[in-house]
Amino acid sequence: MFRPRVIPVLLLKNKGLVKSVKFNDYTYIGDPINAVKIFNDLKADELMLLDILATKENRCIDLELIRAIGDEANMPFAVGGGIRSLQQIKERINAGAEKVVINSFAVKDPSFIKAASDEFGSSTIVVSIDVKKKFWGKQQVYTLGGSQSTGLNPIRWAQQMEAYGAGELIITSIEHDGMMQGYDLALIRAISAAVDIPVVAAGGAGSLPDLKAAIHTAHASAVAAGSMFVYHGPRKAVLVNYPQRNELLTLFSQP
Repeated sequence: MFRPRVIPVLLLKNKGLVKSVKFNDYTYIGDPINAVKIFNDLKADELMLLDILATKENRCIDLELIRAIGDEANMPFAVGGGIRSLQQIKERINAGAEKVVINSFAVKDPSFIKAASDEFGSSTIVVSIDVKKKFWGKQQVYTLGGSQSTGLNPIRWAQQMEAYGAGELIITSIEHDGMMQGYDLALIRAISAAVDIPVVAAGGAGSLPDLKAAIHTAHASAVAAGSMFVYHGPRKAVLVNYPQRNELLTLFSQP
């Protein structure tokens, strides 16, 4: 029976695992390698690891860390943060990553996505799109960790990235990030309807019904979450967790 992928997103800051709220207020969670080991034991579908400072610090997500994760991970994983060359992609794939996630540099040089997909295949190239409302309520694409408005319309940008060869999109609502009150379903639905490639919903999941809504209501192809998989209970105690497979099968099989 088909079941959509459920993907923990791990944010890296100074090689530590952190969690954000609205792309701010970063809280240290622990060691990323330890989290990977736990997600292995819990049989997560895949992982996504994003270095949130790499672009601002003009560097790329660390190769040694990727190798260490590759040695531990039994599931596919994607990495992102500061990627801006074909050589950097090659090195990170060779280090063990299955996919690379590109955000800010896609906006700076959209043709890079085409070059990367031509070189490595579209299934290797994930474009991350972070979205936030401007003061007058219009949604725009943001880069540099949500700090820079681009003026780009999220739906048109998603279509352009598909046309340039992206194999997958991860759509994150900055305003929903870390709130654990559900995804921006209207945004996910609009982008899912506008493209034919897989759309991964991110930003805001706090419960299993939130995952289900992203798939059944917003028609995402997969779901990603951070807080939901590292916190437990109303006091947000740190506890790496992941639903059991039979829970997910039951969840997504129900109308």
